[in-house]
This record gives sequence, C-alpha cells and structure tokens, in this order.
Amino acid sequence: MTKRVFLIVLDSFGIGYEPDADKFGDVGANTLASIAKDPGFQVPNMARLGLFNLDGVCCGEPVHPVAGSCARLREASNGKDTTIGHWEIAGIESDRALPTYPDGFPPEVIQQFEKLTGRKVLCNKPYSGTEVLKDYGEEHMRTGALIVYTSADSVFQVAAHEQVVPLEQLYAYCQMARDMLKGEHGVGRVIARPFVGSCAADFKRTSNRHDYSLKPPAKTMLDYLKAAGKDVIGVGKIYDIFDGEGVTEKIRTSGNTEGIKVMLELADRDFEGLAFINLVDFDMVYGHRRNIPGYAAAATEFDRGLGTLLEKLRPGDVVMITGDHGCDPGFTKTTDHTREYVPLLVAGPEVKRDNNLGTVLGFGAIGQTVCTALGVEAKLDGEDLSNKILL
Repeated sequence: MTKRVFLIVLDSFGIGYEPDADKFGDVGANTLASIAKDPGFQVPNMARLGLFNLDGVCCGEPVHPVAGSCARLREASNGKDTTIGHWEIAGIESDRALPTYPDGFPPEVIQQFEKLTGRKVLCNKPYSGTEVLKDYGEEHMRTGALIVYTSADSVFQVAAHEQVVPLEQLYAYCQMARDMLKGEHGVGRVIARPFVGSCAADFKRTSNRHDYSLKPPAKTMLDYLKAAGKDVIGVGKIYDIFDGEGVTEKIRTSGNTEGIKVMLELADRDFEGLAFINLVDFDMVYGHRRNIPGYAAAATEFDRGLGTLLEKLRPGDVVMITGDHGCDPGFTKTTDHTREYVPLLVAGPEVKRDNNLGTVLGFGAIGQTVCTALGVEAKLDGEDLSNKILL
C-alpha cells in the first residue's frame, strides 16, 4: 500500500487551452508551448514521465516507454484561479466562479471597510503590486490611508508601510476584510501586502505577506486524510489556500527554490500521508509578468530537483506533478490566468509504467486517487484512478 504521496503543484503550468476557453477570452493560450521555445527550457525528467506524450501537446519529443503514468486533466469547475484550481484538485468542483472586480470594488464594500478600520482607502483598482506602491505609497505615508487594490484574480489586497501600519494592525484589518467579504463578495483571498522604503523610488514589498482565504465549502482530500490520522504537510501557500483546513503541518516558503529544497528534505523524512507542495513562482513571478525566459528557467530548476526526488523514492512512495490552471507568459492579450488543461505525471516504485490515460475530466481525480492510494475512504468530486495507475 502507498505510504507517502508527494503532490507537487507547479502553479499555473498549463498545457493548452480548453474547449471552453472562448468564455474566458483565452483561445490560443498554451503555457507549455510558450516556454518550450526558450533555449533555457530543459526538462528531461518530466519528459521521461510523459510530459510530451500527453494529448494535445505538440512541443518537445515524446518518449517511449514512459517511466510512469500520465494524463491530461481538464478543469471541471467554472474558474481559472488558484483557489478554485486547488479546491478541485482536493475534490471540490465549483459551479460558480469566485467574484472578480475589473472596475474596483463597489462603494458599499469600500465604505464598510473604511468604517471598520477607521482609515480611508486609496486606489481601489486592479493594479500591479509593484506599480501600486510607486503610485500610491507616498500618499499612504502622508495620510495613513490604506492602499486597497485587486487583480484579475479574486483578491482583496491591502498594502501598508510597516512603519505607518504595524504588521499586527495590518493583519487585523485584513481579518476584518475577510469577515466582511462573504456571499456575493466572497473573494477567494484577502491578502496583506506590507512594504518598506522611503519613497516611490525604493518602495518594496516584504516577505511578511499573509493570505486570508475563503474556507472550502465542503470536505476535501485534506480533511479526509487528517481525520484518518495521516500526515498532511502543506508546503508553500497550501495552508493559506485551504485556510488551514485539514493541514497537520505547515511549512512556509519564500519561493520555488526553497520549496524544492523542502520537497527534497521531506523525501528524507519518515512520514505517512501527503506532502502537498505548491511552487508559486511559476505564476506569481513569471506567468503574470509574461516572463518567458524566467518561467522556462523555473521549469528547468524544478526538473533538476525532480531528478533528485525520483532517486530518493522508497517503496510505497508516489509522486504526482500537476498544475492548477494556466498563466501563459506568451499570451499578451492579458496578464491574467489562462483557461488550460494541466498535466498529471505520476511516478514511484508501485506506479504502472508506459501508461498514458489520455484526457481525464476533473482535477478532482487527483484528490480521490490520493485518498484511495493511502487507504482512506473519501467521497470527493473526481474519478478514482488508483486502479489505473498503481500496480
């Protein structure tokens, strides 16, 4: 029986636009195809696990035989953001997309937030997180007003200088916002964005960011595993995405490099259950900024780490690599996420080899399969693939 599962989400690693991409304005998006053209893109380990054998993938060279099991997953939920994607991976399909605010938040939301905090609000528009500091940071320092902004994602972001608004106060304001933003305005995340610096020329965000997520609306893979006494180790922003629900241990990371390091350290550690790892730089640092060379280099860095991880696997180990949506750095129509298929690459001593499952509907196949593999009974949205991929 499976003892340890390493589930690694390459945040935004899409492999081609989905049939309903026209509803999202994403026809033509293909994250993998965009980065595969870059000379810095070298992923031999993902290739041997079937990345270039997947349905619809026309870049790279397919390998024969594939050193594991693989599939192309199509999102079943109505959305293309981090929260919806991770919830679906964990077994919850969402019919309703989380609200976004391309014109800023309505007056009643801002007025209520100002009343709760006792501070005025600046900006209230979709904005780049770095540009918003250049444009509003000095006024914030003069007046003490909070910088509230959003993006193409379902987020309510609050930026404040650490010397103007102490961290604990900023966190308290964001908790107020989280408690306020329910129902119609139930955004996926409220994010505290502290920054430092003396003027527009040198303002920079600090590592003291904190996310306040919407709680999942039903039990997830994580809840079932925790209830069964299994370890559920959330690495990166997993704890925040699920608002801590079902997580038995959280390990925060500063980015991909540290996340890969933690992944390899966990491979040397004895645990029983799930290591759920999110590598966020693909999306946050490279995808949204439409940085093809950076995204390609990040994929290459991960692939090197993957090679080491595969060497460390023990009997009873399973590795699953996937994405939660797309964010094609070559798709310049927007800087938003893109509605794409994602890969599922599975490896381990007891995983069937040369086994391509074609296209599977629903990221939830991952959550249901993880639970079954670990011997935990669960009722989740998603096909159980355990009999198809495990010996």
